[in-house]
This record gives sequence, C-alpha cells and structure tokens, in this order.
Amino acid sequence: MKKILVLVGHPDNESFNVKLADTYAEGARSKGAEVRRVNLADLKFDPILHQGYKVIQELEPDLVKLQEDIKWCDHFVIIYPSWWSTMPALLKGLFDRMWLPGFAYKFKKDGFGCGFIWTKLLKGRTARVFVTSDSPAFLTRIIFGDTTNEIRKGILWFAGFHPSIKKIGGLKNASNSKKQRILNQMKLWGRGWY
Repeated sequence: MKKILVLVGHPDNESFNVKLADTYAEGARSKGAEVRRVNLADLKFDPILHQGYKVIQELEPDLVKLQEDIKWCDHFVIIYPSWWSTMPALLKGLFDRMWLPGFAYKFKKDGFGCGFIWTKLLKGRTARVFVTSDSPAFLTRIIFGDTTNEIRKGILWFAGFHPSIKKIGGLKNASNSKKQRILNQMKLWGRGWY
C-alpha cells in the first residue's frame, strides 16, 4: 500500500490550496493509498532560527510528529502558493527548523575537510510539489524563471527525494468552472500517485 503524506504549505486553512490537498488525498485514497494530511496553519512552532544552526533549537512536538510522518511516507506531496517567487515565510521557517542533520541528511568527514559530501537520509522516496499562483504559470516562468529550485533541489533532492514540480497558475481571476477543472485534475493526480 502506497503511503502518502500531503502537506498544505499555505498558512490559511480557508485557501484553495486546502481544497487541492483534500481532492488529491481523496483521489489517492480511492486507489488504495494510505494518506496522512498536515496543514501548516495547524502547526505550533517557532519558525525563526534565533542563532542559525550554531545551536539547534529543540523541536516542538508538531515538528517531531511531522518528521515522523515524512520518514513514514513513500511519497511526499507539498502544496503551497508562490509569494514573491518563493514559498510563504512560515513554510520556509518549517523547513529551516526541521530539515536537520540526522533527519534529512548527514555530512561525511572527507579528506579535504570541506564537509560538502553528504548522505541523503530520506532517499528512495518521491515527492510532488504543487505551486499555485495568481498569475498564469507560463507567464511567471517567462518573467521570473524557475522559482522552485529552493524546494526541488535545495530541500527535497538534497535529502534524497526524487521531486517533480507542477505549477498551477491563473487562480486570481479563475472562474468556478476553471477551479473545478483544476480540482478534477488534482483528483486524477492523486489517483495516479504522482
């Protein structure tokens, strides 16, 4: 049975991102997957690294539970809005706090002393990131380029995930029928586990 974790990275539980997550999870469950859901808005944690990584802050229970869910899953789905060409600050703070050595990666000691060689501790998993935006996806790509390197390579790939990205744009003025078409597609993606 496929084990899927769906993380809504929008800090508002009334957002369209939540509907996308609900629909994806519904599709995945209909094909026999076990799905766990986490909403960023429900988590209680301090998103600020007060001393950088010099001192690792003790993780709050919600972050410990999320780490357990990530280790449990085969497939990690993240849904978030693009704000200023990146993820919301609260979602970035979540990764800053919990994407730690010993959980996501481990640096190896090497002969050069640079510490750049690492072990990917979450390898063997896949991830799908859905990035929503008010502007059409093709337009933001033309104007701003690829704005997903941070999540795709710097976070997921670095820890061993095989990530793929899907941008869903043009939501600001989208009609109800367009939003329904997007939800229908989301259910199909959930049924296909990608």
